[in-house]
Amino acid sequence: MQHRTLGTQGLTASAIGYGSMGLTMAYGPGDEEAGIAAIRRAHDLGVTFFDTAELYGLGTGSNEILVGKAVKDFRDEVVLATKFGFDLSDLSQGFGGLNSRPDNIRKVADNSLRYLGVDQIDVFYQHRVDPDVPIEEVAGTVKELIDAGKVKYFGLSEAGPETIRKAHADQPVSVLQTEYSLFEREVEQLFPLLHELGIGFVPYSPLGRGFITGTAKPAGQYDTTDMRNSDPRWQPGNFEKNVEAVDRLGKLATAKGITVSQLALAWLLAQGDQIVPIPGTRSAARMEENAGAADVALTEADLAAIREILPNGGFGARYTEGHAPNWV
Repeated sequence: MQHRTLGTQGLTASAIGYGSMGLTMAYGPGDEEAGIAAIRRAHDLGVTFFDTAELYGLGTGSNEILVGKAVKDFRDEVVLATKFGFDLSDLSQGFGGLNSRPDNIRKVADNSLRYLGVDQIDVFYQHRVDPDVPIEEVAGTVKELIDAGKVKYFGLSEAGPETIRKAHADQPVSVLQTEYSLFEREVEQLFPLLHELGIGFVPYSPLGRGFITGTAKPAGQYDTTDMRNSDPRWQPGNFEKNVEAVDRLGKLATAKGITVSQLALAWLLAQGDQIVPIPGTRSAARMEENAGAADVALTEADLAAIREILPNGGFGARYTEGHAPNWV
C-alpha cells in the first residue's frame, strides 16, 4: 500500500483510507460483526487511515466504540480521525443543529477518547462550520487540545475559503474533508488554496454514496432508513443518466482489467498527491477491491476518456434542497 503526506504538520496515511459512517447510520441497518471484519481486513491490506465521528453514533458513541474495538490490537499502527460540531443534546429534534462552542468541543474530545479507547485523537475535524462560533475560537480550542496531548492534528470538513484561511492562521489545518468523486466536483475550486496553504484533502463519498460501484437501485428500493431514497442522484431523470454514465465507466474499467470502483478511486488519486479518499464498506471483499485501487495507474488516455463520460460530474445535487453545506 502506498502512503501519502497530508498537510505540512507530519500527518501520513495510506493512499486509500476507510470511512465508517455506513456501519451505524445512513445506509440501512448495520452489522457490527461485518463492520469489524471489514476494518480488520483493511488493516491487513495496509490501510492506516480510519474515519469516524460523534455524529455517526447519534450521541451514543456506537460508531467510535465499534471502530475502537476493531483497531484495538493495532491502534499504534493507524491514524484515527473523528469529528465534532453537531448538537446532539436532543435527538427528538433531529441532529441538524450545530454546536462548535469551546465547551462542547472539549466535551466531545473527552467522549471520543473514551469511546475509541485511546489517549490521543490523531485527527480532530470540525464536522460542519458553525456560523454562531467564530472559527478562530474553534481553532484556538483545538490548539489547546493539541497542546494538552489529546489531539494530534486539526481538520476541517465542508469549509469554504475564508473559514480555511482564518482557521489555518490560528492553528495549522492538516486536512480538509469534503465530498468529492467522479459525480461531485465542486470542491476542485478550493484546490489552489489547499496547495497554497499546504493542506491535504480527504474525499468522502468517493464512490458517489455507492452509485459508482455499479450496484445502484432506484430510490424507494432501499431500506426505509437509507438516505439514498431521497438523494437527488437516485431520483427519476437523474438516476437513468447516472446509470448510463457508470455503465460507460464500467466498460472502460473492464478494458483495463479493473472494476468501476477501482477506476473511480484511481481517478481521485490521480488528481493530486495529497489526496486520500475514504470509501466505506461493510464487506471485507469490497475492502479488498477498494484497496486494490492504490495500485492502478491511469494513463492520459484513460483520464481523457473519463472526462468525456463525465466532464462536469454526475446528474443531480448531492443533497436535497436546503441541506447542502454552506461554504464561507
